[in-house]
Amino acid sequence: MSNGSSSQELAGTLAREIGELPAGARIATHRELVRRFGVSATTVSQALSLLAQRGLVTIRPGAGTYRTGARPVASAGDTSWQEAALEPVDRIDSSAVPPSGFETSALLETLSAWEPDVADLNGGYLHPGLQPLGVLGTALSRAARRPESWDRPPVGGVPELRDWFAADIGGGLGRHDILVCGAGQSALATALRALGRPGDPVVVESPTYPGTIAAARAAGLRTVPVPLDGEGLRTDHLDEALTRTRARVVIVQSLFHNPTGASLTAGRQRDIRDIARRHEAFVVEDDFARHLAHADAEPTPPPMIADDPDGTVVHVRSLTKATSPNLRVGALAAHGPVMARLRSAQVVDTMFVPAPLQYTVLEVVTASAWKRSLAALGSALAHRREVAVDAVSATFGPQSLAIRPRGGYHLWVALPVHLDSRRFAAAALANGVALTPGDNYYPTGSGAPHIRLSYVAAPSASDVGDAVRRLAPVLARA
Repeated sequence: MSNGSSSQELAGTLAREIGELPAGARIATHRELVRRFGVSATTVSQALSLLAQRGLVTIRPGAGTYRTGARPVASAGDTSWQEAALEPVDRIDSSAVPPSGFETSALLETLSAWEPDVADLNGGYLHPGLQPLGVLGTALSRAARRPESWDRPPVGGVPELRDWFAADIGGGLGRHDILVCGAGQSALATALRALGRPGDPVVVESPTYPGTIAAARAAGLRTVPVPLDGEGLRTDHLDEALTRTRARVVIVQSLFHNPTGASLTAGRQRDIRDIARRHEAFVVEDDFARHLAHADAEPTPPPMIADDPDGTVVHVRSLTKATSPNLRVGALAAHGPVMARLRSAQVVDTMFVPAPLQYTVLEVVTASAWKRSLAALGSALAHRREVAVDAVSATFGPQSLAIRPRGGYHLWVALPVHLDSRRFAAAALANGVALTPGDNYYPTGSGAPHIRLSYVAAPSASDVGDAVRRLAPVLARA
């Protein structure tokens, strides 16, 4: 049964139960519903969203889900026809092209909101206590007072912000090599639509970020998984994959890979770039964690685009992870004619990033407190990492962590080989801990059993340690 079907069935069951409750009554928590119905957290979230759309419940992030005061108005229409209309259709001229689709359940799972009694080791955005709230508030206020904030910005982005991104990324980039985008996910989607055509193969890391998989499939591309080692994408497998599939796009995360934490060495970067150039393929470099180095990190290699005179690399840079989930601004950087293609692809979807948001970012990154806020974040992340590593080693054993990255915000924890990561995640949620099943990160839908533990969404480092230790009985029962 598909996630969509099971969420609709669960919504129907809950609607019948909730319909008899008084207005304002709180319904069962996510973890209670997961335990009771034996479904995933994503299915529960989707079912509750359906009920909210019908007006039956209201969802209060961090507080719970409640019966609405007003009874929902019954619809006089019949929307059942949409289920058939939304199914892929085999057309006469598209037999060799796989249908595009929105397979976003794994991505949506990372955006779930949890009740106060659930410890969040799942989220990928900074807890408000880690965000530079003072810098953000001042920047937003200053940007709102700029008259130019309310005029239409250039399609490529505010010139001063493009200059800043060019300098921040390096490699001799100039203003015209930069396209301002709506953060990393939007930039990935734009790049894949610009560089590929439906049915084309695209090489991806295995495992990799679920948003990469979702963006590729939404563009109708066929994912070709290539394995990793401790230094990132394996070049022997990359060369073979490009030879076999004739793919023209390779997607890599160069720094503090999500989920494994691996970083490409300078030598591995050069080898990947050279192999791609030989096959006349583009490398999309997702550099989402550039500003998430920990205070005790070794100097990091420059991005791949910093030594790319031939224009092989299309670079993705985002500020969202180091600031706030709402500061959704990033950039695409590239040399050569490909920039015109990227710009055209973005115009179709969004036309441009709103000027108030761009000027807010410009105020943030040019503020005197910007570098101090990054330094403070680096220290906080290093402390949280150490707490998480100690708790994971005590709970799962030191052998469970192949990499202990000094950057990023997560750990890739190996489970005993007999366990299923999705079942383990469901059991953990029933025990009050939200985490991400490792299967979400594989293009094939499954791989060696792992879980990803994020240590930035919880209120404090001690909350992270306590949450990891709460997994001990779950592991013992598994």
